Amino acid sequence: MPEHRTPSWDHTYDVVVIGSGAAGMAAALTARLRGLTVLVAEKTDRYGGSTALSGGAIWVPGNFHLDAAGLGDTVEKARAYLDATVGDRVPAVRKDAYLAHGPAMVREFHDRTAVRFVYTPGYSDYYPERLGGLAQGRSVEPEVFDFRKLRPELRATMRRAGLPTYGLTITSRDFRHLNMAARTWAGKRTSVKLGLRALADLATGRRPLALGEALIARMRYSMDRLGGDLWLSAPLTGLVTEDGRVTGVRLDRAGKEVTVRAAGGVVLASGGFSHSSRLREKYLPAPTSSAWSSAAEGQTGDALEAAVAAGAATDLMDKVWGAPSVVAPGEKPFFLVADRGIPGMVIVDQSGARYANEAAPYHEFVDAMYAHDRPGASTVPSWLILDATSKARYVFMGLLPGQPFPKKWTASGFVKRAGTVEELAAQTGMPAGRLRATLDRFNGFARAGRDEDFGRGDSVYDRYYGDPTLPAPNLAPLTKPPFYAVPVHPGDIGTKGGPVTDATARVLREDGSVIEGLYASGNASAAVMGETYPGPGATIGPAMTFSWIAVNAIAKALDGS
Repeated sequence: MPEHRTPSWDHTYDVVVIGSGAAGMAAALTARLRGLTVLVAEKTDRYGGSTALSGGAIWVPGNFHLDAAGLGDTVEKARAYLDATVGDRVPAVRKDAYLAHGPAMVREFHDRTAVRFVYTPGYSDYYPERLGGLAQGRSVEPEVFDFRKLRPELRATMRRAGLPTYGLTITSRDFRHLNMAARTWAGKRTSVKLGLRALADLATGRRPLALGEALIARMRYSMDRLGGDLWLSAPLTGLVTEDGRVTGVRLDRAGKEVTVRAAGGVVLASGGFSHSSRLREKYLPAPTSSAWSSAAEGQTGDALEAAVAAGAATDLMDKVWGAPSVVAPGEKPFFLVADRGIPGMVIVDQSGARYANEAAPYHEFVDAMYAHDRPGASTVPSWLILDATSKARYVFMGLLPGQPFPKKWTASGFVKRAGTVEELAAQTGMPAGRLRATLDRFNGFARAGRDEDFGRGDSVYDRYYGDPTLPAPNLAPLTKPPFYAVPVHPGDIGTKGGPVTDATARVLREDGSVIEGLYASGNASAAVMGETYPGPGATIGPAMTFSWIAVNAIAKALDGS
């Protein structure tokens, strides 16, 4: 519960930030750029949050990288696109604030910190055919960063993704081509380039980071240069309020509660509640499990519950940033992104029927999983089926083309392997006749080059991860044994629900009034993207932008202007 008596402060800062992912780091950097003192309090013993585990891209319409690429993006196009995707689920003032301030955030961080991005050509918006959508995409990803630039103690405490990259440093631009290494000359050239780069790094001692790790390392390096404190293993235990205003926080440090005054304000940036079974069961569609989540383990809704105790309204509590995932026994979830775009693969329910476009944007596919789940035709889990041809041609679940599934997966029965479709049906419990009919129908579509049931391959987005050597890049018949089946669950990369905020990231009460001194951004707030996901990086982009907006508002208030 919030504190109502006048507290005795152990520490005082201008800004106190809860969480150390991109949202938290952006708030800290902005505070230092404005000359404010700042504390970042991180619950776990590693900084970086879910951002460090992510692709690290940001989706910020109109930023200067897009201008340099000659995309011709405009505020009007971007607003039309958000209206066509997010709609009126989120107030227009919040969407407009994002479009107005996002480019300025990207520009300032580029000019005044070590935070750098590079345009990812061709990685389209998730709905490029809608009004205002861009087929060339608005996504920018972090520039590769040399880990050696961080001081040893900062390297030791950064959260690491542990992706199966075989010692290679792979950007999202590289991965698109690397996925086709067995199929295209661009893929082969990329493979050689990455191998040579790895040898050069080995010879020079360079330790390059890409994706979310690069973004977090760049932000931490910048914070180290600009100043500001970061406490690890310091979970939030409550907010301190005085006369209805949030004036500070209570933190647990080594088992001792300390009170920290926030002279300007508290920014909640600690992510959502993906790893709280209690909150998942209370708010999210069933069935649900934290074991399916790729979010950082510390995200159990502490900030959410503290904000609610202080009177915050909430929204989007039943929504997640969906991520269809394979969860092998004893391992972390594997988030299927490119894997659902390859040809010679289908996803079916327990009755053996397809129910959605497999290559659809990942959040949309998770929505479809829940929408079609029913007795006798369960989609939780679904079965991803591929044949020997696809297994030999494409990267799948981090395995190189033709690389066998780990023996422990096949020996345990986690991955089903069969010489015939009927045998595969028996192993998975699906009706053999229905599965055979589904594959025959899909194979006919593949040969004709058009998925008449779900339009797989119709969108530019679908084709980004397809095979450009085929007439229909996302379609090929499943005919060559052995056939494989892998269970797919409706995972997530974070929850979408949280405190309702206004255009300056201030937390609001149910009556629309402002809780003075309290701000929220990222997955610790109700998403500005509403129930959808407009493009790659539409999680981290808003997280950084609204942290930047929040601290600018705090700085302005402290300055008295």
